[in-house]
Amino acid sequence: MRRRSRAAAGLAVLALVAAGCGQGGNVSEVEVMGTATAAPTGSVIDGKVIFTIDGVPDVVATVASGLATPWGIDFLPDGRAVVTERDSGRVLVITPPQVGGNGATTKEEGKVVEVGTIPETAPGGEAGLLGVAVSPAFASDGLVYFYVCTDDDNRVVRAKLTGDRLGAVEPVLTGIPNGRIHDGGRIAFGPDGYLYVATGETGDDQLARDKASYAGKILRISADGVPAPGNPFGDAVWSWGHRNVQGLAWDDKGLLWASEFGQDKADELNRIVPGEDYGWPVVEGTGGPAKYTQPLLTWSPDEASPSGLAYAGGYLWMAALNGERLWRIKVADGQVSDPAAYFAGEKGAPGEYGRLRTVARAPDGRLWLSTSNKDGRGTPGDQDDRILLIEP
Repeated sequence: MRRRSRAAAGLAVLALVAAGCGQGGNVSEVEVMGTATAAPTGSVIDGKVIFTIDGVPDVVATVASGLATPWGIDFLPDGRAVVTERDSGRVLVITPPQVGGNGATTKEEGKVVEVGTIPETAPGGEAGLLGVAVSPAFASDGLVYFYVCTDDDNRVVRAKLTGDRLGAVEPVLTGIPNGRIHDGGRIAFGPDGYLYVATGETGDDQLARDKASYAGKILRISADGVPAPGNPFGDAVWSWGHRNVQGLAWDDKGLLWASEFGQDKADELNRIVPGEDYGWPVVEGTGGPAKYTQPLLTWSPDEASPSGLAYAGGYLWMAALNGERLWRIKVADGQVSDPAAYFAGEKGAPGEYGRLRTVARAPDGRLWLSTSNKDGRGTPGDQDDRILLIEP
């Protein structure tokens, strides 16, 4: 039998989800129960729809501990991960721990090697060394891409990783507006082979409305930094009207999803359609004129403040900072349902692992989940910051 973490065992089982969750649904009324009661999937109790959770995510190992605000995670072809630290500018390569079958736990951590730094990094507030993406052609080109906040701008850079050494840094895309807040920062290669870049509006709302600005956008570029063919406006912009996107993931149908910070009312999960306007700052959450694309799910910021996003096993997995929980969201045919929270504290208590920044699917199908308790807004524990290995 798989071992359950203390929080996972406590969360076992049922999520009470307000009826109507789906397109444009708001799940601020989601409740995660501490004990299960027998009820068939889809039954209604006290006016709420009950969904049975099939399986509970288990923490089976600590991949690494004692890190300093880990931000980006992506995987090399051999299963090791490249991890960035926001404030130090360090780039780490981490070998995963060995875990037995059936989710057997291990006390052994993975091997952590510092392979270099990104010297342009100018940390401060939410800025620093953020996302990382391993080239799809890494076996032949050895390249790793990074999103970094500098003194002058936010930019995408790349460097060759040879053995345990990161080579010279080369700029790929420069001139993205920067700020001490709302820098976006997630980058990922899509199924089409192009690099997608999530940016924030840097605290200047109107930059999200300015099509000529790369702030408050999702960008799509080639590996060499030029606008990808087929982009809707002929430049690098793929979608616009975003406040601060920090999560990108594709489902098994090739659809792109993004997690986005709201302000006071609603954080969002959006399905990204090229050329669409997602409404910030005119609209936060659902509603507003029809010309703005609606989120498919929203949360109150105290339940979410979403950052990393991954797809695995038919679900989107979303790491929540202020919410201190891991959200699992069912995906089918471009729609989402059945959001369930894990590792959250009961009745407003802190989550078991604190602020959660990034979730990434490893080549073996497990999830890597990083804490962000040293980011100036959390309460670090003895092992923080750390990366946890999750059996989904």
